[in-house]
Amino acid sequence: MSRLKAIDPSTATGKAKELLDAVKGKLGIVPNMTRVMATSPVVLESYLGFSGALSGGHLDAKTREKLALLTAQENSCDYCLSAHTAIGKMVGLKDEEIVASRQGNGNNPKTTAALTFAKQVLDAKGQISEAELAVVRDAGFSDGEIAEIIAHVALNVFTNYFNIAAGVDIDFPKVSHSEVA
Repeated sequence: MSRLKAIDPSTATGKAKELLDAVKGKLGIVPNMTRVMATSPVVLESYLGFSGALSGGHLDAKTREKLALLTAQENSCDYCLSAHTAIGKMVGLKDEEIVASRQGNGNNPKTTAALTFAKQVLDAKGQISEAELAVVRDAGFSDGEIAEIIAHVALNVFTNYFNIAAGVDIDFPKVSHSEVA
């Protein structure tokens, strides 16, 4: 059971209702994470704004989901692993791509470079070297795309930590960080 209160969308009021209605309008469902974030509408609004802005960036949906899967695996966040496994399938990732992403392996050298760089950002808490930047650039990523990789890591660290700390109930088919095929 969630350690923080989840807001019921049917009884929500004010800004929380507005935001939860927007989530339902976009996704067709209101995931538990957003219900718990709605206890502080500013938290939910911040998450929606950040994720919404990044969805309009240069990185495609499959790459974004691969970054989310890697970050969730590294942070042992089963909620996000479960959610991004489901979303990954919705954007066309195959089961083997999902597992490989969790392990930091892409289906081509460019994607592997993005995942490797993301793991380096996570492991070093942002203290990456010039050499690590050079590798991801040499793989074909522009500085703007590198900035987006870093931003996706940050967004996913936020949701990982939020879901872990709040103990958000998993409302997707459950995937465990301890089970990697």
